[in-house]
Amino acid sequence: MNAARKNVVVFRELPPDQLARLQAAHHVTVANPRVADQKAAFDAALPTADGLIGSSLAVSAALLERAPRLRVISSISVGVDNYDLPALRARGVLLCHTPGVLTETTADTVFALIMATSRRIVELANLVRDGRWDRNIGDDLLGWDVYGKTLGILGFGRIGQALARRAALGFRMPVLYHSRRPVHVPALAGHVVHTPLDLLLARADIVAVVLPLTGETRGMMGPREFGLMKPGAFFVNAARGAIAQEHALLGALDCGHLRGAGLDVYATEPLPQDSPLRLHPKVTCLPHIGSATHETRHAMAELATSNLLQALDGQRPAAVYPNPA
Repeated sequence: MNAARKNVVVFRELPPDQLARLQAAHHVTVANPRVADQKAAFDAALPTADGLIGSSLAVSAALLERAPRLRVISSISVGVDNYDLPALRARGVLLCHTPGVLTETTADTVFALIMATSRRIVELANLVRDGRWDRNIGDDLLGWDVYGKTLGILGFGRIGQALARRAALGFRMPVLYHSRRPVHVPALAGHVVHTPLDLLLARADIVAVVLPLTGETRGMMGPREFGLMKPGAFFVNAARGAIAQEHALLGALDCGHLRGAGLDVYATEPLPQDSPLRLHPKVTCLPHIGSATHETRHAMAELATSNLLQALDGQRPAAVYPNPA
């Protein structure tokens, strides 16, 4: 065990109890480079940093060049698309992340977004909030059932499987999923079907994306794919915005081919004020809240802190990327 204190840079705020764990073991600089008055401190700390911890920061090869002592990055996220993976491998920098602890919460969000989009929950809640509910709603404001509809899931890792449980076992929804290979989940045996992408798009009443963003998945939902979707279907994306070509989604909505979309993620975040998605009558927008509960965000920070402490102590962290578990 190596008890020597190392230099750690916290580039996104941690809960006080987790920050205290780091400060008890190492020299810690808290500096978020996206905050104007903290950027100089971040830049000054990089050259001597042994470990970084945080989220939502693009870590490029150029940034890594400024951190010659860096041994480990602990990301408070499950997705790793913000990190230059080839550069990390070339430098021998360990990358940790936080899979597992956010699975159920994120699946809750995805299913809530499915419900809200199909039943027009946000639109109708705003009708009441704005004082425009002055009579029984007519056909023009009716939603559509979710129970019993066919759900197509793109991606079948932890979150995809948790979403399938909610849909198949709770709402009696036939579930089709698309992944590189079939996945055996005993609890879902007989309830889910591994399906080629084009067939899934053609058959599903609701298509939900829970894929990681990679070179292969970037832009995979384009004009062709939206055109293959069942007329009147819903599209839900709670993975990464860049998986869907937003102009193609808007085209499918505007021509009436798709009935609606629920989005928690966007190509540019926060969503620009001038984005046509923001006020589109067929789009339900959320501000990237997949794992955003008090319990889950704390669990993510706790796992990320443990990962970093273990790595700096010469141990194998609980969740190193890629993690086959």
